[in-house]
Amino acid sequence: MYETIQMLHSYWAYLAVLMIVIGSFNALIKFFGNKEFQAIDFRISLFTLIVMHIQLLIGLVLYFVSPFGLKNIQNNGMGGLDSFMRLLAVEHPFVGILAVTLITIGYSKHKKKLTSKPKFKMLAIFYTLGLILVLSRIPWNNWF
Repeated sequence: MYETIQMLHSYWAYLAVLMIVIGSFNALIKFFGNKEFQAIDFRISLFTLIVMHIQLLIGLVLYFVSPFGLKNIQNNGMGGLDSFMRLLAVEHPFVGILAVTLITIGYSKHKKKLTSKPKFKMLAIFYTLGLILVLSRIPWNNWF
């Protein structure tokens, strides 16, 4: 079960990173280009939100079944974790939760705005912050 969930989390991550990049750049380009908010922009932001939430759910399941997640902390304690084990057991999950929270806040705030510029501004700020957080805590050694 662990291997299946890990593989799903790893492969879904490619789609998650692709969507957060697309969502962030779409919002940034259209914000600075003073474009009108259209249905495709709504779909991109919504699909990004959905993909990131699914990635978070898969990651949370993985955290509890993986020997590198909660079990690692229980077996070694926080002081017994080296930097890579701490990345997998603490930093990666915490920053993932934080990134999805920011993306959710940005999506929720953009829906309350009535004009295009503020909509894109909310999406650009929160989705880009989420992107930066996600990219900062990917275990790159395991990913490629």
